[in-house]
Amino acid sequence: MRVSLQFLGAARTVTGSKYLVTVGNRKYLVDCGLFQGDERLRRRNWSSLPVDVGELDAVIVTHAHIDHVGYLPKLVVSGYDGPIHCTHGTADVARLSLPDSGRLQEEYARYANKKGFSKHKPAMPLYTERDAVRATKLFVTHPFDQVISLEGGVKIRFRRAGHILGSAFVEFWLPDGRMVLFGGDLGRPNTPIIRDPETVEAADYLLVESTYGNRVHPPEQIPVEFANEMRAVCETGGMLVIPAFAIGRTQDVLYHLGQLERAGKCGVIPVFVDSPMAVDATSIYMRHHEDHDIAMEALEDEQRNPLRSGNVTYVRSVDESKALNAMSGPGIIISASGMANGGRILHHLANRLPDPRNTILFVGFQAQGTLGRQLVEGSQSVRVMGQEVSVRARVKSLQALSAHADSEEVLGWLSKFKVAPKETFIVHGEPPAQEALEQKIQARLGWKTRIPEYEEIYEFP
Repeated sequence: MRVSLQFLGAARTVTGSKYLVTVGNRKYLVDCGLFQGDERLRRRNWSSLPVDVGELDAVIVTHAHIDHVGYLPKLVVSGYDGPIHCTHGTADVARLSLPDSGRLQEEYARYANKKGFSKHKPAMPLYTERDAVRATKLFVTHPFDQVISLEGGVKIRFRRAGHILGSAFVEFWLPDGRMVLFGGDLGRPNTPIIRDPETVEAADYLLVESTYGNRVHPPEQIPVEFANEMRAVCETGGMLVIPAFAIGRTQDVLYHLGQLERAGKCGVIPVFVDSPMAVDATSIYMRHHEDHDIAMEALEDEQRNPLRSGNVTYVRSVDESKALNAMSGPGIIISASGMANGGRILHHLANRLPDPRNTILFVGFQAQGTLGRQLVEGSQSVRVMGQEVSVRARVKSLQALSAHADSEEVLGWLSKFKVAPKETFIVHGEPPAQEALEQKIQARLGWKTRIPEYEEIYEFP
């Protein structure tokens, strides 16, 4: 029986996570994400998958970030109507992120057509909000650590990955008993809100992310760094603008700001969370107690909301968002998206970048080709929604808040394997990061590794 694995995304790039597993005449897709970044990558979203979606038996997703689930509505529009397996937390978060993705694409297409800056006439969304809602109706949810039997003799199990709420590794057993571990995104130990990544001791084949494969997160004291940046805008009278993913990163930022307030280490400075999805995601985080770590549970036991301080205003409407543009500092605006490649953050950046009193604080990885990457690399002028904008604001990056394990944390997690995988595929990273992690794995662990190419097919022995 032929068994193969095809890399349809996250191969020599960070985004677009998709892996096609063929077992005889059965086909399974693990992750179904959007490509993000430069135009070359984004064009792949418009290309048909090299498989008839009607032949797919099941889709399994590791977590609800758009680069792992954002292609699901397009898959459904193309004819897929089978099950989408995930954890309870992933389903709840994706029911927010997917319709929001469709809505943003529709809004951006309308705006591009109005302003005339799209290369396509007319600009069209990849899918709509309605398409995304259709996709969410196919979710089949499961608890962590439960073995699930799929058609064709395949079994899967979700294990905690500690990346965002509901995030999981997927243990995928072939009919002959061999296990392929799809690592998804590996979280960091000792981070707030959610539990740490679980230890895995064995897998026949392993896919491991390499986002920070060539870097070690600096030993920054996150509350101290936040306090310093808040103090800076208080002195200048500017705004601290934080591009943050609505799911995961926004909640981390709110947690740390709340800790500062409870400790009396910051003055009263208004905080605006300008993302309807982030507002809803924060409520979901509070509901899923099965994912909370000990520190989070302790605050809840004290009848405190760890993600809500007294000076936070949640902004939902477009009019409320626009009103922030006229507001003088000091203050904090948290808005999506985290890589500044869409969403309300673009309007805030267009408004705040030219003013040297403001600070733009990035709190996560910035992929190649994104506006965020241009800014952290020091661009003096950037193009935002078709307009050239000068960069006079301070631009800073706080890598210690990343939800991705760095190279040492990845190696620490791998070192707990009692038996080396037969093959370790290094995915979800840019080439320099992948190559650096590969060298470290070979040198320290002596494992056999492979960096797959886009659309490469690996035939299992």
